[in-house]
Amino acid sequence: MGSKSNTISLALFLLLNLLFFTIASACGTCPSPTPKKKPPKPSPTPSKGTCPRDALKLGVCADLLGGLLNITVGTPPKKPCCSLLQGLANLEAAACLCTAIKANILGINLNIPLSLSLLLNVCKKNVPPGFQCS
Repeated sequence: MGSKSNTISLALFLLLNLLFFTIASACGTCPSPTPKKKPPKPSPTPSKGTCPRDALKLGVCADLLGGLLNITVGTPPKKPCCSLLQGLANLEAAACLCTAIKANILGINLNIPLSLSLLLNVCKKNVPPGFQCS
């Protein structure tokens, strides 16, 4: 008799499962889930910084840049220029040099992005991502 009882229990269990899943999935008017919308990513805007130093003093960077652009024997004098940029964040240092280059304080016609990158690298600074000297 135990075998017949197990068979009836198993059949009843399967019948209840079938009934439950049929009812649970039979919703004809249930709204489908909608994915959450992500806020739009802001478009990257060029970084603009301000220079906390007097840009006229950055004329000393002309010697450094001239020494870097013209192949000269020895090392260019980087101390005066880099000491002016010391303690500034990358963005501030880039803004200062950008101002000096644009104002032609250095007295040299330059490729601005190249000159800016070169001077910052010598002074162990980096051009901030997205920075445009404009």
